[in-house]
Amino acid sequence: MHIEQLRDFCIAKKGVTAHFPFDEVTLVFKVMDKMFVLTGLTNWEKGEAKINLKCAPEKAIALRDEYEGIAPGWHMNKRLWNTVTLNSSDVSDDLARELINHSYELVVNGLTKKLQAELENL
Repeated sequence: MHIEQLRDFCIAKKGVTAHFPFDEVTLVFKVMDKMFVLTGLTNWEKGEAKINLKCAPEKAIALRDEYEGIAPGWHMNKRLWNTVTLNSSDVSDDLARELINHSYELVVNGLTKKLQAELENL
């Protein structure tokens, strides 16, 4: 997966916007102003495509045990976030998309009823 593919996949989701809230190199995708994907652009330039994704706690642990390319979220709450190394030997693009979808769905399900209704009406 390339950065453009990541961007296109994320931005195509309902209610998603892209931001640089921390600095000019940390790209954050948000749904209804809540983060679900973070990535450092300098890593991509070095050939180290990594993304931080929200994850259900039990699933997060299971994924880390199963895949070398999945680790506790760097600079994030390790219980709720994973760092996924894209293009690694055991993380396929399909798995990456599945995990991005999971992160998006977790955030959407955690929105207030009002925000969920606003998202539905977009």
